[in-house]
Amino acid sequence: MIVGLDIGSTRICAVIGELNEYGILEITGVGSCLSTGLRKGVVVNIEATLRAISAAIESAEMMSGREVHDCWTGIGGNHINGLNSRGVVAITGKKRETREIGQEDIDRVTEAARAVVIPMDRQILEVIPQSYIVDDQKGIRNPMDMIGVRLESEVHIITCTVTGAQNLIKCVNRAGFRVNELILQTLASGRAVLTQEEKDLGVVLVDLGGGTTDVLVYADGSPYSTYTIPAGGAQVTGDISIIKNVSQETAEKIKIDAGCCWEALLEDDEEIIVPGVGGRPPLPIPRSQILTIVKPRMEEIFKMIKEKLDKLNFSRPLGGGVVLTGGGAQLTGVVELANKILKLPARLGSPIPVPELGGLVEEYRTPSFATAIGLVLEGARRASTAGLHSDARQGEKKPADIIEKFKIWLKDEFF
Repeated sequence: MIVGLDIGSTRICAVIGELNEYGILEITGVGSCLSTGLRKGVVVNIEATLRAISAAIESAEMMSGREVHDCWTGIGGNHINGLNSRGVVAITGKKRETREIGQEDIDRVTEAARAVVIPMDRQILEVIPQSYIVDDQKGIRNPMDMIGVRLESEVHIITCTVTGAQNLIKCVNRAGFRVNELILQTLASGRAVLTQEEKDLGVVLVDLGGGTTDVLVYADGSPYSTYTIPAGGAQVTGDISIIKNVSQETAEKIKIDAGCCWEALLEDDEEIIVPGVGGRPPLPIPRSQILTIVKPRMEEIFKMIKEKLDKLNFSRPLGGGVVLTGGGAQLTGVVELANKILKLPARLGSPIPVPELGGLVEEYRTPSFATAIGLVLEGARRASTAGLHSDARQGEKKPADIIEKFKIWLKDEFF
């Protein structure tokens, strides 16, 4: 059983997947709960967060009929940072005379690349290999068994604050569950909504969350840049609440039901009824008025994304365009607005049908559940990889075992 837990600023989602006898991951349980304990992706109220985590997982447990003990947890927010690094090592290889590259060489060059100076209050979350260089031969995806003298690796390192990660783990532990591993939310979303062709061409994944907008840029099939915009759907809700003098709950409902950020999609300027505050009568508001509140904020978010994108040096244009996911991506007209401002083809990012995933009903094939479903897929991949490594380790003869057998042989032969 693989459980993905997406802890967002406004909503917490839990997805339970189970491997069947054919090795296909069946989604058997989905649960979600409103979150109030996080601000901009960082825990600010542990009690509120652990209650929401418990409620989301219990809801998924009820659907699947299984009991959850551990989960693969997503991490995101304003404290996430990404940087590119390079490592170089001499190839010792499995056969020293032929200089053949082995797994130990790949491990050593990755370790050399991750030896970067980071502040004491930050920790390395992920080290993702981009490409390898063998004796000045560039663009190698997998150098295993190649022959060479020098091996270089280019990697993308993702860091987070130590306290941010520890508080997240503490919330999950106190809710009664164990964290298998923290996985970057945009990396999980990319696993669920992006095709390999898009990654190879170069694509911008934009996760429009409640408190923040997380961006992950792929170039030549690998993550190239990670950054966060400190604004999201909660700011749009706040704008509606302040300008129309309504509660946050009413503003959220208005945003979901009538929110739009592209004029051409307003077929007729219908009115929506907004409940009055403090006993005042309800008021009718035209949808065009909601658009004048929502559109400027969404434009601001996309302009901030473009500003950072323009500073990156790409070897070729981003042919894969922009993929929008997260709860904010369901706002009417957001794809058209992204297309206009970012000047790239845009599409909505819902979990795509993949051969290794089954049981996902249409109701949950939405951008809101993309990260949680991606966490299940990524968790299953990492669990199987860890299993292969542990099996390999079990097959190895340990020094202690060899010494023990030697002692038995001596005893049998001479005593």
